[in-house]
Amino acid sequence: MTDQLSEIEAVPGSLHAMILKQLDDDQAQEIVSIPLEGKSSVADHMVIASGRSTRQVASMAQKLAEELKKSGEPSPRIEGLPAADWVLIDAGDVVVHLFRPEVRSFYNLERMWGFGDEGKREAVGSA
Repeated sequence: MTDQLSEIEAVPGSLHAMILKQLDDDQAQEIVSIPLEGKSSVADHMVIASGRSTRQVASMAQKLAEELKKSGEPSPRIEGLPAADWVLIDAGDVVVHLFRPEVRSFYNLERMWGFGDEGKREAVGSA
């Protein structure tokens, strides 16, 4: 993994690690992983990343879905793919949000799910 992901702790071989690697391979920008264990029953991790355009966001979502299927995971639920401003991929233990940068800054999910404990949130690539 690149330096962008070096600060995110993921168990090697885990679903979380596979998703982070795929996003890194697809040149996702500003990848953030928020641990949700003990905060939500929705998932164990929330991964948020940006693409430079709707085309890249859609491509990353489709490739991630393909990789999940190849790895034997159940088919993920995907929402928002036609417009690709914001795509949600529900992979079970990991929920992935892919955004165009303008849409990401508008919704600011990192702040909403950070619960104010910045030390527990694992942010990478912040300038």
